Amino acid sequence: MTARTAAIVGAGPAGLMAAETLAKAGARVTIYERMPSPARKFLMAGRGGLNLTHGEPIDTFRRRYNGNTACVLAALDDFPPKDLIGWAHGLGQETFAGASGRVFPKTMKASPLLRAWLTRLAGLGVELKTRHTWTGFDADGGLTFVDSTGAPLVVRSDAALLALGGASWPKLGADGSWVPVLVQAGVSVAALTPSNCGVLVTWSNHMREKFAGAPLKRVAVTCGEERARGELIITATGLEGGAIYALGPAIRAALANNGSADLTIDLKPDTTDADLVVRLATARAGQSLSNTLRKAAALDPAAIALARETRLPNAPVDLARHLKSVPITIIGLAGMARAISTAGGITAEAIDETFMLRARPGVFAAGEMLDWDAPTGGYLLQACFTTGVAAAHGVLHWLEGGEKPGQSR
Repeated sequence: MTARTAAIVGAGPAGLMAAETLAKAGARVTIYERMPSPARKFLMAGRGGLNLTHGEPIDTFRRRYNGNTACVLAALDDFPPKDLIGWAHGLGQETFAGASGRVFPKTMKASPLLRAWLTRLAGLGVELKTRHTWTGFDADGGLTFVDSTGAPLVVRSDAALLALGGASWPKLGADGSWVPVLVQAGVSVAALTPSNCGVLVTWSNHMREKFAGAPLKRVAVTCGEERARGELIITATGLEGGAIYALGPAIRAALANNGSADLTIDLKPDTTDADLVVRLATARAGQSLSNTLRKAAALDPAAIALARETRLPNAPVDLARHLKSVPITIIGLAGMARAISTAGGITAEAIDETFMLRARPGVFAAGEMLDWDAPTGGYLLQACFTTGVAAAHGVLHWLEGGEKPGQSR
């Protein structure tokens, strides 16, 4: 019996994982990738250590997701973090959990894992065609491309799976150009917005010129009812860093509702207000305010500069309150070019429980194309791998029925 065929568009983690799942089940799989080589953003993520997943309890893990969480949470039941860790080990990539619970390959690199993975896929008969840009569907439901020579190409297969990513770091391949194509095909897509990205703040010239690139260590940031601890980096245009990324949904909601977002930064989250008041009150008389902040409050120059972006009170009680709640107004997001991930995408209503597009029977979607969001810490890659597996299972279910794209059951 001739093996059923599956075309996958996109060679990132979701597409490659879907290809492996399908090929192991006996499907003939071809991957079409726009860039000259696969998984470019995955390799970029590996420069920081390749945080594959997180070792925290699964109930806590599941609460990290926002947006259309149903698709990710259902997929996590079938391919949870422990399965991803086992998969990496099967590729010869041993992992370890850091003090924070984040899980990394022991090599701390993406390239060894990717090489082993591509070797496995080739052994399964998966064909990878690079420099093929997907342009949509033809009248009969076939996938249309511009191939590596610039010529038009139509691909017909028994099922198709789209894993084109979001729109962050577009120079690495995922640029969101699929959005108008799917909207024209009748697929509901929530607007793509940058996530896990920097924010824009109107700094003084002194702050921008003297402290761009400086870290703010061990701070706590609050937006509305949400609070996150971590480190920040001052940029020429605002702030970036884990504590800001963790508050992304709250910041985006405030920007959407009000046009700006009000934050407060606690520069001394491990020191109580009362202790800070005592330290400031007992500072040596006659020393400058900057020296008081440096010696009594143990603030570095960048933190002092941040505190002085607004007028500082003199009384120790008021000054302590200010240092524990420095007000910052965010006027926007830093944009897609350096965002780690993307929020928005194919809506929950646009896919069924098998990850198939309701408007395009036989066509499935996975990864960052879907409308979910998560902070950094292993949650992003886990969801891409997980939904790749789940969508591939949906393809296999479809193939068992024998229908081709464009046909109804």
